[in-house]
Amino acid sequence: MANHNDLGKKGEEIAVDFLKQNGYEILETNWTFQKAEVDIIALKGSVLAVVEVKTRSSLDFGLPQDFVKPKKIKLLVKAINEYVISRDLDVTVRFDIIAIHATANEFSIEHIEEAFYYFD
Repeated sequence: MANHNDLGKKGEEIAVDFLKQNGYEILETNWTFQKAEVDIIALKGSVLAVVEVKTRSSLDFGLPQDFVKPKKIKLLVKAINEYVISRDLDVTVRFDIIAIHATANEFSIEHIEEAFYYFD
C-alpha cells in the first residue's frame, strides 16, 4: 500500500478512537453508496455525525480540511440521505471534518463540527 494510503488509514483509526473517547458510538466506517465513501458515521445522542477524515503529513499545500471539495460534499449528502432513509432514522444530521496533521512522532487532531452544509 502506498505511504499516503497508510497515512490515511492511520488517520481514520485515530479519528475513530478520538470520537469514541468523546462519547460517540461508531455505527459505520468506510460506508459506501454508489460513488461515495463515508469515512465515519457516528451517533451522539440524537445527532448523526457524518465525519470526513483528512490526514496530511505536510501543511505546505493547505490545511487538511481544505481538501474537502464541493463534489465530495455532494456525494456525502446523497449517501447520507440514503443511509438515513433506508434505516428509518429519526436524527439530526451533522457534517464534520476531523483534520489530522501528522508529524514525525505525533498527530494533532482538530474536530470541526458542522464543517459544512449542503443546500441543493
